[in-house]
Amino acid sequence: MNCLPFGKLPPAKPRSFVPATVELGDWPQIAPLFDQLEMRAAQAIRVAEFEKWLLDWCELSAALDQEGSTRNIAMTCHTDDAEAEKAYLHFVENVEPQLKPRQFSLEQLYVAHPQRKNLPRPRYQVFDRDVANHVQLFRPENVALETAEAKLGQQYQKLIGAQTVNFRGEEKTLVQMGRYLEEPDRALREETWTLVANRRLQDIEKCEQIMDALIQLRQQIAKNAGFDNYLEYTFRQKSRFDYTPADCVKFHDAIESEIMPAVRKIQNERRQKLKLEKLRPWDLAVDPLNRAPLKPFADIREMVARTQRIFNHLDAELAANFQEMQDKKLLDLANRKGKAPGGYQSTLAEARVPFIFMNAVGVQRDVETILHEAGHAFHAQATRGEDLYPYRSAPIEFCEVASMAMELLGNEFIEEFYPARKNGDEGVAATFSAEAARARKTHLEGIIGFFPWMAVVDGFQHWIYTHPGHTRAERKAAYLQLMDRFGGDVDYSGCEEVRAHSWHRQLHIFLYPFYYVEYGIAQLGALQVWANSKTNKAKALDDYKKSLALGGSRPLPELFAAAGCKLQFDAATIKPLIQLANSELKEL
Repeated sequence: MNCLPFGKLPPAKPRSFVPATVELGDWPQIAPLFDQLEMRAAQAIRVAEFEKWLLDWCELSAALDQEGSTRNIAMTCHTDDAEAEKAYLHFVENVEPQLKPRQFSLEQLYVAHPQRKNLPRPRYQVFDRDVANHVQLFRPENVALETAEAKLGQQYQKLIGAQTVNFRGEEKTLVQMGRYLEEPDRALREETWTLVANRRLQDIEKCEQIMDALIQLRQQIAKNAGFDNYLEYTFRQKSRFDYTPADCVKFHDAIESEIMPAVRKIQNERRQKLKLEKLRPWDLAVDPLNRAPLKPFADIREMVARTQRIFNHLDAELAANFQEMQDKKLLDLANRKGKAPGGYQSTLAEARVPFIFMNAVGVQRDVETILHEAGHAFHAQATRGEDLYPYRSAPIEFCEVASMAMELLGNEFIEEFYPARKNGDEGVAATFSAEAARARKTHLEGIIGFFPWMAVVDGFQHWIYTHPGHTRAERKAAYLQLMDRFGGDVDYSGCEEVRAHSWHRQLHIFLYPFYYVEYGIAQLGALQVWANSKTNKAKALDDYKKSLALGGSRPLPELFAAAGCKLQFDAATIKPLIQLANSELKEL
């Protein structure tokens, strides 16, 4: 795929099982490798032979994972590239449906193998638990449904990626329009917000149709697996052994009691500083003192260079990891037409290197995003010595600790984006120091403000998948009830339809169902890492790096403990962390 920013990457370790010449997008060439593994399972009569069989299985899985990842990267980098789309859909339609039942057959052979019980513990504890769980859940009839689900997700990405507006004679993506919401000119902000909102409204029907189809597919997937609803199925499918849907509901309640007062306080201070009677949706991103938007960098090269300097300050090993990504062209960071929305880090599993995708346009949020995705990348790099393929990734709840903690740790050196000038002019130096403080304040307020939106997204999906057969009107009412509970004090008068369908922009609801509460759980972990760094920076960073190196080899509570955190998300856990954030905000 010539549209990939990086070239062909060699395996981190030479292959010992998968032929170097095999075409991993051609199922007839792949199938014999699964045939060999199935035959060899019975021949593995000693533990060492059984472990070698596992590692060969891992080698094949990693190679196929990387093939799928590279095609997805090419497609999301260029949603308007017909060849990239064709290659992605070919893999989704012709390889993945064949792959899933063959992987399942190997999982069945593993679970039934007489040497399984002799594998060393705790080394294989998590792997064993997760494979057994997957075997219990797998249904052949769900393969076609999951393929249809992936195709609907691609339709959603293409729909959103194509959304542009004509702004004062220029075509702009909706991401590019975001910078104007930070402008002091309130009329300009309202014009911008309204233009973008009206563009989104044009696709309401298409988004609703996609969502209707996704709900139907997902409920059928759950039913096929023997569950009453998709919520219950997803908790098992995501191996959520350490918390329950009821715990998530308690989390929502704790956010309402402990965090919403802080959110309303921030909103009230914003309203007063802006000298407004009411906050409107276009007043939420502008600096409350009507200062010009923060401009952390002028172009992508500058953003990368300044990010590199942050890591140089933070830790030599992490700095070297980020430099490696530049050297190997594992970054695609600029926003452009035809590029899928959002940002992600994707691990190229066989090369054991990370790739970062984002849509930078020169705003402060881009700095937070690159630090966030770099945290994910550092996680992937920390586990590259792990040969058991599933252990090179961790539960999402902990993956996001890696990324969110890096936002907070990296922010300690945010002056690299907002440097103080050493020219003897104290006024100028004070201005630039104030910009760094302002960036930190914006980030902390964003963390506080995230929790209610997380509760909306998670609570909304709880409602959707526990109310089968609901109408669109009922779905809309349920969403608005959550917005009333967690939306704070923002006046949407005259914009009610925009507010009622604002969930359409949250790609997780469409592409990654129930993958959002993890962000909230992980944010509490990240805040704990940050709190630890306030008392002992060196130990907090060392614990952070050691916990990343564990990958997914230990249960979730142990991963949190290794990072110096507790896997708890109740009011008692939240209260001191919000108090710390509030005290920092006062100083800023």
